[in-house]
Amino acid sequence: MQQLKFAKQLRSNMTDAEHLLWRHLRARRLLGQKFRRQQPIGPYVVDFVHFGVRLIVEADGGQHNESVHDFKRDAWLESQGFKILRFWNNEILGNGDAVLEVILATVSALSPNPSPVKGEGSKSRS
Repeated sequence: MQQLKFAKQLRSNMTDAEHLLWRHLRARRLLGQKFRRQQPIGPYVVDFVHFGVRLIVEADGGQHNESVHDFKRDAWLESQGFKILRFWNNEILGNGDAVLEVILATVSALSPNPSPVKGEGSKSRS
């Protein structure tokens, strides 16, 4: 219950980089993929997660530079089958398109059945 309360607090206090990235992820601009924000997973709260492909995306500020806590956290999350992408806040704010391309490429690589772009791969009904 404590993790859920903490997650709600984080949702209401997102950084500018988190807001920008969430706006893109929430709008499903990445081939309609569904992400959740500030999601509790075990003893941790992650910034963004796509449960379908077990991908976590973290928006990091300077407090994460060489953090022992982050190494332990990442190791635990990876042991649960998650892949983790970390981006610095300035990367998200200054080069958001490149960040989204990396996320999309990772989702596509992890997805067993990538969704076709609208209109592609659809079958006509006879």
